Amino acid sequence: MPLWLYWILLGLVAGALAKFLVPGRDPSGCIITIVLGIAGAFIGGWLGTFFGWGRVTGGTFNLRSIGIATVGAAVLLVVGRLVVGRRRGE
Repeated sequence: MPLWLYWILLGLVAGALAKFLVPGRDPSGCIITIVLGIAGAFIGGWLGTFFGWGRVTGGTFNLRSIGIATVGAAVLLVVGRLVVGRRRGE
């Protein structure tokens, strides 16, 4: 499988899991979910490496990579909601 396709699939899985684990209203669609997951994989990989949990490995689907990417996506989702909430004055 090409590496770019791996990142798209990992982004879709991680973004969907993060949206499932972090309840709330999100009007975003599939593309935003994929972008959230891919960005979450980068953030999760950085956090995982920093804290010694491991890192996201490219080219293979394993539970550790999916878990780390999902944690990163969840962090981005929570931060994004806080930023949007402050802009709206909530």
